[in-house]
Order: sequence, then C-alpha cells, then structure tokens
Amino acid sequence: MKILCLHGQGTSAQIFKSQTVALRNKLPPTYTFDFLDAPFHCAPAPGIKVLFESGTYTWWPKPTINAIRGAHQFMLDHLAENGPYDAVMGFSQGCSLIGSYLLYHARETPSEPLPFKAAIFVCGGLPLPVLEDLGLPVSQKAYDINDETVRLLKSRAGHLTKLAANPDQIKLGTGLWDDLEGLVHDPSVMPDEEDVFGLDFTIIPRDMRVKIPTVHVYGAKDPRWPASLQLAHFCNRREMFDHGGGHDIPRSTDVSLKLAALLEGLKAQIGA
Repeated sequence: MKILCLHGQGTSAQIFKSQTVALRNKLPPTYTFDFLDAPFHCAPAPGIKVLFESGTYTWWPKPTINAIRGAHQFMLDHLAENGPYDAVMGFSQGCSLIGSYLLYHARETPSEPLPFKAAIFVCGGLPLPVLEDLGLPVSQKAYDINDETVRLLKSRAGHLTKLAANPDQIKLGTGLWDDLEGLVHDPSVMPDEEDVFGLDFTIIPRDMRVKIPTVHVYGAKDPRWPASLQLAHFCNRREMFDHGGGHDIPRSTDVSLKLAALLEGLKAQIGA
C-alpha cells in the first residue's frame, strides 16, 4: 500500500516522517510512505525549532481560495508524476489540503476518478471559506467556534514553545495537553448531525460528501477537535478514533497498534 503523506504547517516532510515512526514500525513492509514538502517556506511550528534543524513549510501562506486551490494543483502534479498512490495521509493543515480537494472534486468533477482510493486524516479540519466558496451554509456559530479553537491552539502552542526551551519545567506524570482550560467541546458527547459545531449536515447537499473510505484520528484534548468532527461528517465511509491526546501525532505503543489496525482495515477495503 503506497501512501502520500502531507505534513502540517510549520513542519516538513522530514519532520512528518520522524513523527510517524511509531506507526510505521507497526505496519508490514508492504506499506510504503512518501513524504512531500509543501511549496512555501514559513516559520517553524511551536517547539519544532528545538528538535529539528531542517527548513519548515506551509501549503499556503494565507488561506485564500486561490492559494488553497493552488496547493491542490501542487499535490495533483506530484500524484501524476510519482503515483499511483493507494491513499493520502495528512496532519493538521495537510488534512485541510486533502479534505478541501475532495469536496471541490465532489462538486466540480464527480464523474472523474480520484487519484487515490482512501484518505487518513490526523487532527485536521476544513477551511470554512472553502465551504462558503462551494455554496454551503456556514453559520456565524461555526466561525465563532473556529476562531476560539484557533485562539486556544495558539495559546497552547506558546506554552509548548516555552516547555521545549525549558524541559526542566515539564511536570512528571502530566501530559502536555492535560491542563488546557476553556475547550469548547465535550469529547464524551458526539454532536448531532444538525449541529456539528455550527454546521447543519441535514441541509448540506448529499452530493457534497467524500465517498472513498477515510480514517479520522483526533485527540480529546485538542482544541481543534470540533474541526476534526466537521471533516469526518463530510465522509460517508469513515472510521473514527480518538487517541486521547492533543493536537499532535500519537506515538505510544497502544495507540500506534490501534492506528496500524485502522490502516490495515483501510487496505482491505480498497484491495491494496
């Protein structure tokens, strides 16, 4: 099974490769992973500079529709030149790239085959301006929740940057996301279809759905949990897993084994 991997903002192909070692070590050698650098340089994500010295990148400097669609073409060019791929996997902004591409495909060219058969989303959502550009209803509540969760994530990012520079301040037995206050979601309660954090999926057209198999991995303590749930609701054939942490890629043995099992299930579905 050949998977194209798209990193988050402020990291890189090399960093995403390092972040997924635990998962990849739990999979058989029949899996191959290609890691692609985004086209634009940007500042490193919080804590990255302390751990990695490589350049850091973003799929778009600003989330305009033109910039996002330009990133789609960048991905498609790579797929055409280096494929075929069985699946794509993204983290954070990489999920936004994949998910937005799939929705534009569903609206504009649904009869054309996709360049991959499945998608894996880790801690990522959809840019709300993309939904509006597609003519979908986006409430003020959705924008308010988006703004607040972005603010919370940036606040936590600043805290993690300080901890990365001062590891002696890390408390033993306390997770990096354990003491985050003000989350807008309750991870024990899944939202109803008519109100997925401000998006009403009972009035979103049924053709605006992702029809390929998808896996959605998110963290109960991630401020951006609502965005992950919104993306999942656009996918008809979804498997969902809460890794229990924050806005990061889980690396514990137990979670890595669970993620490997999800990918094995995905592989069986698409016959890769």
